[in-house]
Amino acid sequence: MFAYFHGKLVSVLPEEAVVDVSGIAYQFLISATTSHRLPEPGCEVLLFSHLYVREDALQLFGFFGEDERQLFRLLLLVSGVGPKLALAVLSGLQVYEIHEAILANTPERLYGISGVGKKTAARIILELRDKILKLTPVGTLVVPASLKTNRLRDDAVNALVTLGFSRSAVQKAVVAILEKDTVLTVEEVVKSALVSIHNS
Repeated sequence: MFAYFHGKLVSVLPEEAVVDVSGIAYQFLISATTSHRLPEPGCEVLLFSHLYVREDALQLFGFFGEDERQLFRLLLLVSGVGPKLALAVLSGLQVYEIHEAILANTPERLYGISGVGKKTAARIILELRDKILKLTPVGTLVVPASLKTNRLRDDAVNALVTLGFSRSAVQKAVVAILEKDTVLTVEEVVKSALVSIHNS
């Protein structure tokens, strides 16, 4: 029903985010993976969404990437896996790691995730292996160019902050780099920013 929501990030917690879209605040349940990738409150953000309908409630789930939403929807098809457990799986491993575990038939990689036992891990692999192989490439939705640049900026800044640099210093360096060239990978931006910070 909703492809994505584009607005201002009001607040973000490990399992929840609130986004203001034209004066209406939407509450999303999110994975730890999405939580770690979101920018600071007050920044522009785009969340891919999934509306989960129950008899007694409507729940909005938000995802930083379309690939994560795609996998969330597949996990809901597995017997005994509801949205809470699907989010737990996405919080426990990166999307590509879950794909690898399913395709390589290595359920032990899923055991350490909260709520996922041997039987559940086996069902996930059994029921999703063929579906993973048939996945269509992500990125079919047109995302505004400004949002792509913002995501590139935020990912680069977060990567540099984890290396021990102050957020204010790396934001200045990253913004200066992206003003000159927006067709870069996160790795290229990080490398250029490191050079700029060391030379300043």
